Amino acid sequence: MKKFVMIHDENLCIGCQACSVACRNENKVPDDVYRLQVHIKMSGTFPHLKSDYTRHSCVMCEDSPCVSVCPTGASFKTENGITLIDDRLCVSCKYCILACPYDARFVDPITKAIGKCTFCYENRLLEGKEPACVSVCPTDALVFGDALDQNSEVSKLIAKKSIEYPKAYLNTKPRLGFIKNTKGGRYE
Repeated sequence: MKKFVMIHDENLCIGCQACSVACRNENKVPDDVYRLQVHIKMSGTFPHLKSDYTRHSCVMCEDSPCVSVCPTGASFKTENGITLIDDRLCVSCKYCILACPYDARFVDPITKAIGKCTFCYENRLLEGKEPACVSVCPTDALVFGDALDQNSEVSKLIAKKSIEYPKAYLNTKPRLGFIKNTKGGRYE
């Protein structure tokens, strides 16, 4: 069994959106919705500006509220902890959308099915490939792998860097972590 984890290093991210474009292409995500985005926040006063780039997507909670509220079992976890949706069982009740504290699910405007990031589980991970977003990142801001494998790049990164997890106080135990941006200084 593996424990797939993704780390987004905000110090390396340049906000190019290559990850979002790759995701859209790989997963045929329709217009007006997204599985992942990189949000850009500017702070400071010109010419002393700071840009923070944060990833917004499913965080693959170990204790997933979206799974526990699903009345049909359509939202489920794989043995490796990836949260998926079985479209054959989903009745689009939207309970999972309401239960997700990360605002990571959406209704597909064409099929009306519920969608979200899957770490490209069915179309890439099962083939031994990295998620599409990771494979195209030009600055290596995304690191993905098995946290239980001490020789994996992600495991080594977790051991040596301070990793933050979104809304950690909710105790959902996300598998998407962040290395906070430390570039730039304080602005008055």
